[in-house]
Amino acid sequence: MYKELEIEKWSRKDHFRFFSQFEEPFFGVTVQLDCTKAHAYSKKHGVSFFLYYLHCSLVAANQARPFRYRIQEHRVLVYEKTNASQTINRPDGTFGFSYMEYDADFESFHLSAKKEIERVQKSTGLQPAVSGENVIHYSTLPWINFSSLSHARSFALKDSCPKFPMGK
Repeated sequence: MYKELEIEKWSRKDHFRFFSQFEEPFFGVTVQLDCTKAHAYSKKHGVSFFLYYLHCSLVAANQARPFRYRIQEHRVLVYEKTNASQTINRPDGTFGFSYMEYDADFESFHLSAKKEIERVQKSTGLQPAVSGENVIHYSTLPWINFSSLSHARSFALKDSCPKFPMGK
């Protein structure tokens, strides 16, 4: 499921060692994406825009090897693939965590993701998804146009999973 990266042979080893000393060794960047074509595609084909752009972002993340890196006990693990752990809104105003397995085929991903959304929407409480380290944490707030977001986190818990918040 993953391979350990040989740090000594890695061109980024000095950077890794330097930034590993920080309490928060990660960088955040905010970008604006034009999703006009993706929105038109989803409407034309009658599929969920939410799941379509979620899938597109997973495809891109899986093609970019560093998005599959995870740091664990001073090691860098390279996962074969990364999946999604997405917050899902519920009718009562709460949300739950989901686990959506990446599949390069959109139709397969769409079908399994719809089942996962239904499962989370019928659940109660806040049970973290049992997803492991090979996920990207997604938060979607489609009604808010924002240029930055910070996530709740405990610095005592080591977490190297990327965070992808999506807005309007």
